[in-house]
Amino acid sequence: MMNFDRDGVALANGNFYGLPYGTDDADLIIQSVPWDVTTSYRPGASRGPEAIMEASMQVDLFDANIPEVWKMKIAGAPMDAGVVRHNAVFRNIAEQIIHSLEMGYEEGNQNDLRKVNEASDKLNRHVEETASSWMDRGKLVGLLGGDHSVPFGYVKALASRHSDFGILHLDAHADLRKAYEGFEFSHASTFCNILDRIPQVSALVQVGQRDFCSSESDRMLNDPEITAFTGFLISSRMFRGETWDGICDEIIDSLPEEVYVSFDIDCLSPALCPGTGTPVPGGLSFQQVDYLLLKLAYSRKRIIGFDLCEVSPASEDSIDAITGARLLFKLATYTLYNNQKK
Repeated sequence: MMNFDRDGVALANGNFYGLPYGTDDADLIIQSVPWDVTTSYRPGASRGPEAIMEASMQVDLFDANIPEVWKMKIAGAPMDAGVVRHNAVFRNIAEQIIHSLEMGYEEGNQNDLRKVNEASDKLNRHVEETASSWMDRGKLVGLLGGDHSVPFGYVKALASRHSDFGILHLDAHADLRKAYEGFEFSHASTFCNILDRIPQVSALVQVGQRDFCSSESDRMLNDPEITAFTGFLISSRMFRGETWDGICDEIIDSLPEEVYVSFDIDCLSPALCPGTGTPVPGGLSFQQVDYLLLKLAYSRKRIIGFDLCEVSPASEDSIDAITGARLLFKLATYTLYNNQKK
């Protein structure tokens, strides 16, 4: 720590951003979950955490909005090799099931489907137990996926500690399908599962959604726990002259006092994340999401945790990991700043 140069070359010390903190003295732990078994289009999100770690070495430890941001004590937890191995095995099985469905074989292999669902349930319990162990030590946790199925276990862990909280869900998709493709814990079913199984989540505020099916639309419109600021709603209001600042205030006002932030990278324009599994034209700019997250951090709401999912580096020179590393830095430091001022 004595020799740490915040403006110098980042040290390859095994920690995100080359920060000089270990898990014992960190205030926020980044828990990586390299899992993309149920990805329905393009796999690769399991490689996101490692690529983000590498790209994080190029992020400057300065933020004009957060004083002495480099002093924020962030540390990455060791990646679980077992998750990596199981992901490879069950992703292969899931791909065969998806291929059968695409060829019109509706029934598929029920035995293989059962195996994938059991593996996903086991992953959920692993995430829940690991996140709980960090929180038991007084740590905040940031979950780094992997596909967007991985936050379920973490949200369950938070529900054992918080009796009422809301989720700010930034995504191109609603993720409200029931057991999509037969996968009980599909990345497309995450918030259906959370709302149906975790009663402590009292509000879901969705932002940026622009690709969803009719049943998801019906639920977004009719479920009193859901408030939707779809991509079309946001752009149409801004085309008519409303400001992003005003819309951000409305988004934040829709949330309860305690907030979990769930961020799928495809909420952004595909130009910023071309390798993500299910890209959708349109999307928010990096500056828009940064402004919203900063306003949330400055607000009276308390951020109790976050996840960042679906970062999938298409190639070594793609922008996906670069965008992910900078977004992770914002999510982590804004969460810490928000909690420090409470």
